[in-house]
Amino acid sequence: MTKNKFEILAPAGSFEILKAVIEAGADAVYVGGSQYGARAYANNFSEEELLEALDYAHLRGKKIYLTVNTLMKNQEIGTPLYEYLLPYYKHGLDAVIVQDIGAITYIKTYFPDLPIHASTQMTVTGVMGARLMKELGASRVVTAREMSLDEIREIHENVDIEIETFVHGALCYCYSGQCLMSSMLGGRSGNRGRCAQPCRLAYSVYDAAHREISKDSYVLSPKDMCGIEFLPKMNEAGIDSLKIEGRMKQVQYAAGVVSYYRKYVDQFMNSSEGAVHVTKQDQKDILDLGNRSGFTNAYFTRHNGKDMITFTKPNHQKANETLQNRITEQYAQTESKIGIDGILRLRKGEAAEFKVSDGKTEAIVTGNVVQQAEKKPLLKEEVEKRFKKTGDTSFVFQNLSIEMDADAFMPVGAMNQLRRDALQKLQDQLLEPVQRKEADQKAGNIERQLVKNVRSPKRYIAATEQRTLLPAILQYAWITDVYMDSTAYSNQTIWSDLKEDVNRIHGAGKKAQFILPAIFRQSTSEFYKKNQESLLDSGIDGIVVKNYEELQFASDLKESLEVYIDHNMYTYNNYAVDTFAEYGINGNTVPIELNRNEIRHRENAQSEIIVYGRYPLMTSAQCVHCNTVRCDRKPQIMWLKDRYQKDFPVRNNCNECYNIIYNSLPVSLLHCYTELTEMNLNGFRLQFTIETEKQTKEVLTMFQKILNGERITASGMQEFTNGHYKRGVE
Repeated sequence: MTKNKFEILAPAGSFEILKAVIEAGADAVYVGGSQYGARAYANNFSEEELLEALDYAHLRGKKIYLTVNTLMKNQEIGTPLYEYLLPYYKHGLDAVIVQDIGAITYIKTYFPDLPIHASTQMTVTGVMGARLMKELGASRVVTAREMSLDEIREIHENVDIEIETFVHGALCYCYSGQCLMSSMLGGRSGNRGRCAQPCRLAYSVYDAAHREISKDSYVLSPKDMCGIEFLPKMNEAGIDSLKIEGRMKQVQYAAGVVSYYRKYVDQFMNSSEGAVHVTKQDQKDILDLGNRSGFTNAYFTRHNGKDMITFTKPNHQKANETLQNRITEQYAQTESKIGIDGILRLRKGEAAEFKVSDGKTEAIVTGNVVQQAEKKPLLKEEVEKRFKKTGDTSFVFQNLSIEMDADAFMPVGAMNQLRRDALQKLQDQLLEPVQRKEADQKAGNIERQLVKNVRSPKRYIAATEQRTLLPAILQYAWITDVYMDSTAYSNQTIWSDLKEDVNRIHGAGKKAQFILPAIFRQSTSEFYKKNQESLLDSGIDGIVVKNYEELQFASDLKESLEVYIDHNMYTYNNYAVDTFAEYGINGNTVPIELNRNEIRHRENAQSEIIVYGRYPLMTSAQCVHCNTVRCDRKPQIMWLKDRYQKDFPVRNNCNECYNIIYNSLPVSLLHCYTELTEMNLNGFRLQFTIETEKQTKEVLTMFQKILNGERITASGMQEFTNGHYKRGVE
């Protein structure tokens, strides 16, 4: 069988760990710097440490990737990002891992030869998303953790892009990048690297009739994953980089896990049968290094499963002391150095000369003129001992040849300086090929000016996930657009039902838009591509896309349909707004984590904002109903109750097999309407999920009164939250 060379990609939360994982066999290391990383609470690298780490890795033929994978606000992108990246760029940084589409555009513009890896936070779940990342300029895509090996193989066979996949460590319950739970419940955004992990807490589960199914269960807490036995299948799927999770883990965990993946990757590559045979002892050791209530093989061969969830309080098992000590001694307390040869010439009356070489590169330096000894000449043994002292450099002498006169003399300080100069010159010459000169454009030329927003006709939008609410919505003349969510339809009757609803919407003098599914994996994309003509034939005026697969799908439809992107296609900054606009979209939705000041300083001419609705907290491949009752493929609402007795509705979407967990309270900005109108927003959306017809009418009537100029206070409304409108997130 033909084998692709694997890259073992290790996490490092400190310089100590970086050295240990390289010693353990990592080919590349991903780290976080002082800003922009998705692990804000890790022991991230300072600028000085990271520059030193780059030298350390590159001298040993290893790579370093920097996490720049948070969503960036306007004040964080532009010159601040440029100045942050510039020293690492010049020092030879191998790649950046990026989530924000505006940041991708920005980095590609001002650091064109810096490789970009599209983060798993971008929720790429298929060929179309990977193809879009390639178009944007990414050289590698980090696949969603939920992808199967078959789906990954499809990317490999259809898109010329490197593939990086998580193979070991913690799993999120939610699709990465689609989680707002920590943000909404505690003001700590996972998209900003500050996740408080509310998914690791206990919840009670209730059915649609609010009957208790389970009490205080860890139903949202997945076990850790271990994919070491899948190495042959990963290779067949075309995975290039095996990513180990754990930037907040200890050195023994990171180095230990890397060492076992190194062992079995090498076994696989050297095996004629293309197989791995993990011993029972190694399986036990890998488990002992750290796990959360055991391991799962994750999503490689299946869509979901209750055996992937802990259900009981996650038990963080750690390595036994013997194993920890062995790993510490073997990897954390040792440091492989580069073997070099040296030739030292000390001839009286001539400049001292020291030549050092690693076998390919050599450096020659000269020092002070060698003197004749007046009293005590240099002893060759002492000279050899002094010049072999390489200290904390990356070198160690394998051979040192000394040519010297018997009565030669040179001060100790001069000899030490000669040695230091030679080793430094060799290091500089070895590192020169990977380092870069100044970036193409200077910081002074890259400020993006805020364009004055142009006022445009306002859109008033009602979105619904229930067809039964449509008659109530159509009663309100001021509504200009109706968004019909794909969740409201069965795949068996979707086109006839949608066409019927569109005709009713058009009959009421309104536009009809169709919201595509939250997740657009292979089977879903095939369904919609196969039925593209039926979608157009339904008479819809446009579509609302929620992921990068759908944005690529929409590229074939934008001549026929309006295209809008939803709030989870994050446009935190104006660079992101511009990038999406280049794809011909008609409008975007303001991200729900931005506060009013951030919205005010954002370009909003093509933007709508959700002024009412239950925000989705999580979109998950797991299913609460399936994991606690059974799978009966019947869409329904279940409920989670937390320790504060708050109820969170959970909708299972059986067409595409995913769950959405909604906030316990709707967000309402209706009482802020006057202020919002001053921000040049194009549209105002009211989003209905589980509301009754009565509740829907109450909200719509309230907004109608506001539009008529009546003064409405928050106290006169049903219980709600302001979301992040006032407080924002860090």
